[in-house]
Amino acid sequence: MRIGYLDCASGASGDMLLGGVPVRITVGRVHRQSVPAVRVEVQETEPPHSRRYPVLARVLADAPLDPAFRDSAAVVLRRLAAAEAEIHATPIEEVHLHELGGVDTLVDIVGVLAGVRALNLDRLIASPVNLGRGWAKTGHGTVPVPAPATSALIAGMPVYAGEFDGELLTPTGAVLLSSLVTRWGALPLMRLERIGTGAGAADPPRANAAPSDEDRAERLAVLETSIDDMNPQLYPHVTARLLDAGALDVMTIPAVMKKGRPGHLLRVLAVPDRVRALYGILLAETTTLGVRVYEVSRLAARRRRVEVQTEYGAVPIKIAEDRSGVLNMAPEFDVCRALAERHGVPLKRVLAAAQRAAEAIEPRVLRG
Repeated sequence: MRIGYLDCASGASGDMLLGGVPVRITVGRVHRQSVPAVRVEVQETEPPHSRRYPVLARVLADAPLDPAFRDSAAVVLRRLAAAEAEIHATPIEEVHLHELGGVDTLVDIVGVLAGVRALNLDRLIASPVNLGRGWAKTGHGTVPVPAPATSALIAGMPVYAGEFDGELLTPTGAVLLSSLVTRWGALPLMRLERIGTGAGAADPPRANAAPSDEDRAERLAVLETSIDDMNPQLYPHVTARLLDAGALDVMTIPAVMKKGRPGHLLRVLAVPDRVRALYGILLAETTTLGVRVYEVSRLAARRRRVEVQTEYGAVPIKIAEDRSGVLNMAPEFDVCRALAERHGVPLKRVLAAAQRAAEAIEPRVLRG
């Protein structure tokens, strides 16, 4: 199954492409708080003016599109117009769509539908949607966020108000999400093929694009099994096999099993695409008959490695940091142990020397 996942932590809007409409599309690279993204802008080649829904519907009907595809776009456009009509107590034939005279709305709808079709997706899943908060300026004046038309389209959609003042989910974004998304929630287990990042027009303090790696919760998987009939000498071997196969972490936790028997809970943390391989190791190397697998989110500091020179030799240092600076540093233990054995000195002396060398080149360490 081919799945598309939308991370809506910065809301949702459009700005896509439609042939046969008098517009000019410009595509460029921008940065939103250091996050690189693609910015698509729609510009009319004629002076923009407000258009009623029937006019836009006729433009769409005359566009050189596949009939089935054109019908799908027409359904979405009508849903948007119906929401506006309900909010303003106006017949749908009299509703005006104001974004760039309404042409931008057509570009958004047709462009997004074309993109989903081009990706050949079987299912589209999305995260809960950040609405923004406060007030927004619209063609009908200043309105609370979410705008009335947006509110009419988000029934049943998981939403929240983030920390940014302003409109993050537009009516067009809302109608597209509600029309295309079949499931809401966290990123499911999948094999990742590609990532795209689209920028909005605004440039708020937080990136108006997909969240940066520093702000994003990592989507990981946990494999877990309870064992009460295995030789304890096997656990170090199993742990080594799992780590060599790509496990991020392996824990063996003492447990009391059914009928009061002592046992262990073996828990493995991994990226989703390693689940099948790690599951095979657990079945082959332990006495378990089944493994529980579930998805988790992990918030992790940014990590990097440097190498320092000590009187005993070179030592790699693992560094964790965030926007405020370096949080902590840890010498690579196995390297320090090998150097201590080679020089016939206590391990703690090599560790201390590596720590001093690291602090000399990374003076921004934060202390609790």
